[in-house]
Amino acid sequence: MIYGLGGLALLFLFFAPMAWIKYVMWKHSKTIDEMPGTGGELAQHLVERFELEGVAVEKGGPDENYYSPEEKRVVLCPTVFDGKSLTAVAVAAHEVGHAIQFVRQEPVSQLRDKYLSKAFRIRKIGAVLLSLIPVAGAVFKVPALMLLFAAVAVLTMLASVAMYVAILPEEYDASFNKALPILEAGYVPEHHMAAARQVLKAAAYTYVAAALADVLRLWRWIRFLR
Repeated sequence: MIYGLGGLALLFLFFAPMAWIKYVMWKHSKTIDEMPGTGGELAQHLVERFELEGVAVEKGGPDENYYSPEEKRVVLCPTVFDGKSLTAVAVAAHEVGHAIQFVRQEPVSQLRDKYLSKAFRIRKIGAVLLSLIPVAGAVFKVPALMLLFAAVAVLTMLASVAMYVAILPEEYDASFNKALPILEAGYVPEHHMAAARQVLKAAAYTYVAAALADVLRLWRWIRFLR
């Protein structure tokens, strides 16, 4: 086998979460005629309902769904902004949930400042180390040195995963303490709520799944160098 059992286990561990998230988002992205409005309309309505002063709702690029605390912007991708699906309204409510956290300056909103910036810095360090591995190998021709660089690169990427795990409480709060009660209050038909909870769970795990996928790509890249 190309990867062996251990390699296949790693592939499953790192790839399965993102695959599940993409599947859930796709599965519930079909238009529902009985939905009261689009994701963008719901987000704008919630901004006004919760009096989130200064917060704007904008259409972003493909796969761009986030809240920017610095710019006070809820950014939604076209399929969410214009969509009338469970994925559209659940993702929109999740991102507005982040806006509520930050506008109200809730303690959970401090996790992003504390850990997310560190995760980005750690990932950049890992990327730099990866770029140095071929150079170190060509200049020094010391296999042990390349292994050291590779090990440090792997550790930095794993550390970034840990940083993303640390902000999970913020993501869970946005999904289940903010967005879920909102959707249950009549914004989503009752018989669709089980599916909406699935989408909210997927939204909460997106950061961690993306970080795990980065580790998988790193591992495959190191195997190629070998």
